[in-house]
Amino acid sequence: MFLDRLKEQLQEGQSPLFIGETTAFRSAITIPLIEIEGEWHLLFEVRALSMRKQPGDISFPGGKIDPTDASPLAAALRETHEELGVDIKKIDVLAALSPYIASPTFVVYPFVVTIDDPLALTAYNRDEVEEVFTVPLKWLLNHKPYMHLVSMHPTPDENFPYDKIAGGSDYKWGTRAIEEWFYDYKDYTIWGLTARILKHFIEMLEK
Repeated sequence: MFLDRLKEQLQEGQSPLFIGETTAFRSAITIPLIEIEGEWHLLFEVRALSMRKQPGDISFPGGKIDPTDASPLAAALRETHEELGVDIKKIDVLAALSPYIASPTFVVYPFVVTIDDPLALTAYNRDEVEEVFTVPLKWLLNHKPYMHLVSMHPTPDENFPYDKIAGGSDYKWGTRAIEEWFYDYKDYTIWGLTARILKHFIEMLEK
């Protein structure tokens, strides 16, 4: 009886994507395709230099999922409208990509869209966006990114309870290296989270 009820409880509703998803910082972005002179381009933003976080970094449109957003997609479309000044009705959603789990406390939901509005290149919100630029999809398919490794070393806080773990303060923490990918296009360098999601998208097209 207990196991039957337990099974029923575990199967009720939709399970989170991963343990901690419901409490993680959740962000949603669009990967915008825009047609220019008969050729498809991807649109990128340069974050305003006045932004508190990551000023000058290159990103896709998007941002934090608010409690009032009906879904990650709704958040991605809202943020794209707010940042680029385009009418949501002129944004066509092609597909949702796999979420990018940057850490157990941070997840990004990407959506591939097309934007049928030339205002996307000029009507952007200057408070959040320094400039926008596009990269031809053909260029991205023909130019491989390059990679550098960044070593990550755990650093416990000063009150960490070493007395409760085997090895105490001599515990051998594992280190890991993360891959940082880079795309250089003209005077722009796309890297970090944006490059990882971009790389995944391009690899899907190559298949």
